[in-house]
Amino acid sequence: MPVRVQTEDFDVSAELAVLRAGRAQVGAVACFVGTVRDVNAGVGVSTMTLEHYPGMTERALEAIVTSAHARWRLDDVLVIHRVGALQPLDQIVLVAVTSAHRGEAFAACEFVMDWLKTQAPFWKKEATPQGERWVDARESDDAAAARWGAGAVPNALPGPDGR
Repeated sequence: MPVRVQTEDFDVSAELAVLRAGRAQVGAVACFVGTVRDVNAGVGVSTMTLEHYPGMTERALEAIVTSAHARWRLDDVLVIHRVGALQPLDQIVLVAVTSAHRGEAFAACEFVMDWLKTQAPFWKKEATPQGERWVDARESDDAAAARWGAGAVPNALPGPDGR
């Protein structure tokens, strides 16, 4: 159950190779890579800075992964999330799930990402032509997480600006 929060970029191919290495029982690998967009809510974004609570963030991600293992027969789950200043096109997050069958891998990958977006203590600040702004949670992310049922992890704490 590898969970990492880091500033450095990651190599998706290398990470998947490590996740699968020597595991003949794995019949499916599902992964999601999130990247920085150059526009959000119709406004140009030059930089996105991600902040987190060290230690607490990793525990929240581990709880989400543990919940995924409880719901599906999985071989392993990998979550890598970057923090710090990122530019458009940079990779932000990798969620990868291995299992014997694709259905479980797809579902678990989507579940982990949905819960990560709503429950992991990360905060995003964007630099735009109008200045810096904190990115509010999206109702669509809450709706995506809600379809999986009641809480896998405690609610996230307020962000650096009190939200």
